[in-house]
Amino acid sequence: MREPRIFDVSVDQRVERDLNEQFEIELAQQQKRVARPFGAFIPVAQDGDKWAQVAGLAKRHRAGSGDPLLLLHGLGLTWRCWRPVLPDLERAHDVVAMDLPGFGAAPPLPRGRRPTVAALSDAIEAALDDAGLESVHVAGNSLGGWIAVELARRGRARSVVALSPAGLELPPERLYVISLNQTMRLRAMAAAPVAPVAVVSCVARTALLAPMRSRPWRVSAGDAAEEVRAFGRSPGFQPTLHWTIAVGAPAGLDAVAVPVRICFGTRDVMLASLTAPRYAAAIPGADLRPLHGCGHVPMADDPARVAAAITDVTTTR
Repeated sequence: MREPRIFDVSVDQRVERDLNEQFEIELAQQQKRVARPFGAFIPVAQDGDKWAQVAGLAKRHRAGSGDPLLLLHGLGLTWRCWRPVLPDLERAHDVVAMDLPGFGAAPPLPRGRRPTVAALSDAIEAALDDAGLESVHVAGNSLGGWIAVELARRGRARSVVALSPAGLELPPERLYVISLNQTMRLRAMAAAPVAPVAVVSCVARTALLAPMRSRPWRVSAGDAAEEVRAFGRSPGFQPTLHWTIAVGAPAGLDAVAVPVRICFGTRDVMLASLTAPRYAAAIPGADLRPLHGCGHVPMADDPARVAAAITDVTTTR
């Protein structure tokens, strides 16, 4: 039986071929740049962030004090999407933000290993082990929210706040989400070569960063340029979209036994208003919280509201 392919429902065959060729080129370039044993330490310094290569993830930022809080981004993004809420979170926590395998500074998983939620969670667990962190509070957005719940199921999370978690879409809804992601990917690929110029104005940032946010003009020009490049060039985008949203689904939600809050933006066009209640219903004792006026990636839409939604859970004894 032929494996389901995300392109069957989103773009025509010509575009599919072009995208697959582009992905192979990007993957080869990424693997050439990371021509060393998988998981080796790679010291890098940029913008004062702390970097370390751990089990295929780039530990891009660590700051603050208190109980450890792990931040996980969504498909196509990097740890930088959390920057608007970092000051508030770092007052309460030792915050660790990572790039998932195949995104940002992190190389893809080893050749032949599918980037399923289970495999991505394995990589994160290895990174936590390396850092000496047996358990952490976890906040995740979109795909990161799905992974956060999986970490809780495995017993690695003290609590979870999932912002617009992906994974519980019905088949017709998955087709819509896949198509929307592919459209944003094509747009970012086109804009990536001129990203610093393309995001100078608020109007341009709004055009390029929608529909993930309800207030995309609030993202700084520097972060917007980085996001456009990451979304358009991340070698992990296509395979991760396929092996998560297209063919995957969360399992064992009834086994989650830690405090969980599921949040969704009331202006989220990625259908979190449908999937979030399903998560809340499936996880025992989960709290469902709307983020009024926010989109799918709400951190820049309303930083104070999002930070409070997280710390209300993570600082409660």
